[in-house]
Amino acid sequence: MYINFWYPVCTAAELTHEAPVRAQIMHLRFVAFRDAEGQAHVLSDTCVHRGGSLSKGKVWKDRVVCPYHGWQFDGTGACRHIPVLGNDGKIPARAKVDSYPVEERYGIVFAFLGDQPESERIPLWDMPEWDQPGWRASEINIIELNAYFERSMENGLDPVHNEFVHALQGNLKFNPDKVWIEEDDWGAKVSVRMDPPKKGTTQLENLREDENPEHFGAFSYHYGPNTLVTRISLSKDNVFVQYFFEQPVDGEHTRIFFINMRNCMLDASDDAKLNKINLDIADEDIVVVQELYPRRTPESSTKEILITGDECIGVYRGHLQAWQDSGWRIDQKQLRENAGDVAYAIPSPARRTSKNWVLDSVPLMPPKSS
Repeated sequence: MYINFWYPVCTAAELTHEAPVRAQIMHLRFVAFRDAEGQAHVLSDTCVHRGGSLSKGKVWKDRVVCPYHGWQFDGTGACRHIPVLGNDGKIPARAKVDSYPVEERYGIVFAFLGDQPESERIPLWDMPEWDQPGWRASEINIIELNAYFERSMENGLDPVHNEFVHALQGNLKFNPDKVWIEEDDWGAKVSVRMDPPKKGTTQLENLREDENPEHFGAFSYHYGPNTLVTRISLSKDNVFVQYFFEQPVDGEHTRIFFINMRNCMLDASDDAKLNKINLDIADEDIVVVQELYPRRTPESSTKEILITGDECIGVYRGHLQAWQDSGWRIDQKQLRENAGDVAYAIPSPARRTSKNWVLDSVPLMPPKSS
């Protein structure tokens, strides 16, 4: 698990001014709330007084209120009122919790969980089809996966598993001569050109309107450690683009915020049918991915055998290693060992300019020495 990336926290619809929302990401608890103006905020979910859970409190005007002793924190993470001190009481300078940059897009509340200044942050993924004429978005589907997020990401990057895992795509054979990898600073894309399916062999051909093989193919792209984009082109006018924004809950659980975009079958009456098809395919993946062992990706490449078809998996793992070398990888073993004894927080941008924090910064794997 890696700091300094954007993570989905909750849907925009579930976050109201009525009550805060808790999210667990990378083993840690966060609280999201809306202020009186409707602006979303995400803070570390530990009151620095006596460890109260802010997410179990309430929202009052522009603040989230701890249910234990009523301490009030605003969207910057600063404590603005301590009832026992009265209205004129001096609030300790250390009475603050980490607050994270937030963007609300695609009906999802995202938080940048890291301490980088804005000029250095990876941008939140841009969905070019969003709100564009000729495209329709599905509802946001939340997939609860009892598996580690890296295993889920690698499954999405795997071009070989389709013919074995997905019955409706059983005739889409992997051909190493029609696969290529493109890599950039933040991700890698595996593209696959496939032969159009024979009529009557799969439901896919029902959407196909031309015989041009150049229009039939797919690609998957990982952006950062936890965003997956899959584009499936059945013809130039029948394209599905699927976005998986993955929330690593802990080392064995993942919440996936799934949005499907399409440029065909744009009538709302088609939503339920297509949504069911997408979720049925996802369920086929879930059955396999939840049974992978070891649960988490092996630390050494010698503990698995990667062959033809696994090239994008290797590139993804190379990116993860580079982010670990940058000092961005959380030390999960130390985190688990200290669970219940130490209150940790992802370092926020404010830690670069402000000192004297109560919550310990989450333990990180040491960066690669230069």
